Amino acid sequence: MMRKTITALAALLALSVPAYAAEDGIAPPMLRASITVTSDVVRVGDLIDNAGSAAQIPVYRSPDLGTTGALPVAQVLSVLRAKQVIGVMTGDLKEVTVTRLARTITNKDLELAVASALERRFGLGDAANITVTFDRGVSDVRLDASNTGALQAIATRYDARSGRFDLSFEINNENSLAPARLRLTGTAIESVEVAVLTRDIDRTELLKSSDVALERRPKADVPGEAASRERAVGMQLRHPMRAGTPIRVADIAKPDLVQRDQNVTIIYQVPGLYLTTRGKAVDSGSEGDTVSVLNVQSKRTLQGVVTGRGQVTIQGASQSAPAAPAVEQTSSRREETPAAAALAQSLIQAPVSPTQIAQAQAKSE
Repeated sequence: MMRKTITALAALLALSVPAYAAEDGIAPPMLRASITVTSDVVRVGDLIDNAGSAAQIPVYRSPDLGTTGALPVAQVLSVLRAKQVIGVMTGDLKEVTVTRLARTITNKDLELAVASALERRFGLGDAANITVTFDRGVSDVRLDASNTGALQAIATRYDARSGRFDLSFEINNENSLAPARLRLTGTAIESVEVAVLTRDIDRTELLKSSDVALERRPKADVPGEAASRERAVGMQLRHPMRAGTPIRVADIAKPDLVQRDQNVTIIYQVPGLYLTTRGKAVDSGSEGDTVSVLNVQSKRTLQGVVTGRGQVTIQGASQSAPAAPAVEQTSSRREETPAAAALAQSLIQAPVSPTQIAQAQAKSE
């Protein structure tokens, strides 16, 4: 009777320890609290340490790519027993967490891959200026973690009229000869950064910092050279513009220093002689612009260059030094000879050529 009892106990002990543990002489199998997997199945060797020859036995389907699931310990032990794996040490564990690793390609990465594939092709410019929009709201893409290769474009179709694209990519897999494939469709439009008005602006107003915002707009919507925000602030529009309108370089100019119908100072200046008189601007103009002015004393219309606020210098006068605000009908010469007075009178009454000025100045000396 005693011999039968000992035999039965020996049989139970043999069943409680896996065969591979006895064969390999390793420690008893120990259940892990958390595991990570890269394949689509969870194996015995993933769940327990010291799995021995049973390590490759599949027991569960893996969670979705990039997600984590939890398994009650009692359920895990039941499944292991069904696979003839017994005697697993669990300690005080209540559940096992399983995480499936994945390679996540973000939406931004996909946009960059498309823009790079189209860069300087089909009439498009740099990738940084290509705005990509995917069909059906494509979001982040998750691939098996073994897909470690770069996105390589293998087929590219693009319609320059509509901006539609259809691109196919391959991604090399380190565990397989067959690369993963990805197809993306949508629109790709070249855009530019441009200064945009934040409110309606009249031609006479100067652009302040609060009047101008920087936005990215389709290049086709901004014919000509787009103005930067730094270039636009402090300038004046050449014509009235509405809020939200992109500003081109051709739309802005230096501020007018002379306004039409404004009273101005007309300056006649040559080396050694500086004369001024009153006038009225016929045109508006910024610094360096040629405008017409009316000499209110002689009633003659003259052509001059805007050289300061409210100042117009007659063409042919020296521009070697900036004209200072002048007193009406004065001369820089302290002792005015009769010849100089005659010269001044002739300059005030009518425009003269540089040759006439030089001749008159020689006589005055």
